[in-house]
Amino acid sequence: MNRKNDNIRYIKYTLTFFGVGIVMSLFTFCMAQQRAKIAHTPVVDLTLVGKITPTEKLFHRVDTNVFDDIPDAVKKRVVQSGGLAVAFKTNSPAIYAKWCTANTIASATMTAVAYRGLDLYIKRNGRWQYAGIARPRDGQECATTTIVRGMDNAEKECLLYLPLYDETTRLEVGVDEGSTMEAGAYPFQKRVLIYGSSIAQGASASRSGLAYPARLARETGVDFLNLGMGGSAKMEKPVVDMIASFDVDAFVLDCVPNSSPTIVSQRAAYMVETIRKKHPNAPIIVMQSVIRERGYFNLASGERVKHQNENIKKEVDKLLQKGVTNLHFISADDFLGHDHEGTVDGTHPNDLGFDRMIQVIKPKLTEILGVALN
Repeated sequence: MNRKNDNIRYIKYTLTFFGVGIVMSLFTFCMAQQRAKIAHTPVVDLTLVGKITPTEKLFHRVDTNVFDDIPDAVKKRVVQSGGLAVAFKTNSPAIYAKWCTANTIASATMTAVAYRGLDLYIKRNGRWQYAGIARPRDGQECATTTIVRGMDNAEKECLLYLPLYDETTRLEVGVDEGSTMEAGAYPFQKRVLIYGSSIAQGASASRSGLAYPARLARETGVDFLNLGMGGSAKMEKPVVDMIASFDVDAFVLDCVPNSSPTIVSQRAAYMVETIRKKHPNAPIIVMQSVIRERGYFNLASGERVKHQNENIKKEVDKLLQKGVTNLHFISADDFLGHDHEGTVDGTHPNDLGFDRMIQVIKPKLTEILGVALN
């Protein structure tokens, strides 16, 4: 009798097991069918935002074949897509992405989303508002994901930020099949180049839309072009000559953090004067280095930043005395606040630190550039 009951239980278990398997297979099939109803559009058919200059490879910020004499460390950074975004309009209830990067391992002080992922903003009540992120896959160059779903079918104006610190090699934006999808209007006016260090590139914002050039652009309507280059903004002559050749309306020079006090004294004047020769009337705004929190304990680090900032102030003052016009200076005294909570690692701002930095520089930049605050 027990053996008969065991057999019955085994048969029930087997049927249940296979039944669950069938249900799961049907569910997987249905989900696959759902995924198949996504229409993807390559970025070349949309509006690429934040390009400094035309490049052979779409997602590079600078064409290293054209500027082949810049240092190798700079070449490594300018092919990364920090600061680039895609503008598009759609009435789709969901937005998807397929993208590939060089699969660089994220820095310990940055999120993988900021390093290699995507960051979506949608205009709501006239202002850009965060809508979702696309997470990269560990150890894989390419990923496909849903960024946001469950929206209504009204037309939406969208801005999708690319990875800050990896080289993007492919990007397609997806919407539900049958929905509208078209290139968006270019969302910003004027062209203001920010040449700077890892902080300008975006370290260590939690996602790419929170890098300070991106936030400044959304909050002011000015196209702040990101030429941040982590660890490599040292005012070398080929780099300065390259920067001066760009067709922009103004320059923000945030390159002191990477430059030793000696380099600041040796190269700052050439940088400003070279830009001024090529752009006689463009505003040039020079920023001091953020005060590094670790410098309160590491005395050598504290002295280095102190001398960096003293030297750049001296150089700007000398240039003003020589008659260089439309040259402006922003002190770093209040960039990170004064509670010592504004960095990830004592150097790179966290989101709180970037917010404080923006509150200091935004009113000064908008006044110099002659634009109204949003």
